[in-house]
Amino acid sequence: MQRLPTLPQPRLASLPPQTRVYAIGDIHGRADLLADLIARIDDDVQRRPITDVVEVYLGDYIDRGADSRGVIDLLAMRMVQNKAICLRGNHEVMWEAFLRDPSTLRDWAPLGALPTLDSYDVSLTPKKTPAELHRLFCDQMPRAHELFLQCLRDSFVCGDFFFVHAGIRPGVPIAQQEPNDMHWIRHDFLDSTAGHGCFVVHGHTPVPHPDIRSNRINIDTGAWRTGVLTCIAIEGADIMIL
Repeated sequence: MQRLPTLPQPRLASLPPQTRVYAIGDIHGRADLLADLIARIDDDVQRRPITDVVEVYLGDYIDRGADSRGVIDLLAMRMVQNKAICLRGNHEVMWEAFLRDPSTLRDWAPLGALPTLDSYDVSLTPKKTPAELHRLFCDQMPRAHELFLQCLRDSFVCGDFFFVHAGIRPGVPIAQQEPNDMHWIRHDFLDSTAGHGCFVVHGHTPVPHPDIRSNRINIDTGAWRTGVLTCIAIEGADIMIL
């Protein structure tokens, strides 16, 4: 493991004793990278046993990469077997919107929806209407994937750490954060040096390597195009790259 620099803040954020959190950044259809990372997490837990192990996946499981369905298969199993926490990213928001309203495909498609549809054996042709694609997609979507969507959370708190997909609105108490900000926010959050009352672990905005600041860490390393899926292990006040 590679230990990240000590958090540059007056009081270090920390987890409860005998607790380790594995936080995983944006996957975007890279089931191959996810399977490798899951194996590394299991190996690390076996080598370094601890009482409480929590896996937190930060959202954006689908789109862009080639095997979104495979990613959801792995995560749905991880939810059941390991009680993994899976957060909702903006791409899952668009997926859920399409399931409610086929016309939202016009907004989802530019974000990389077509590889997701293809992974469920739904091919896009000029002759297929959004309603037809919706029907085909729902027919191909396993019940386990529907249940997976129903179990997604917008955020998760453990100790002094707040886990979220995109970030939070600076100056707004954690309990009053809006889901839209937690799924989509960028610059207002990324440019802020304000203390949030917690240390934020997030993804959403790709960075070349984990970006640690005084009030947050970004672990979206653009896996779908870089081949680097980042996982950090947090224990006490230490943050390490797995």
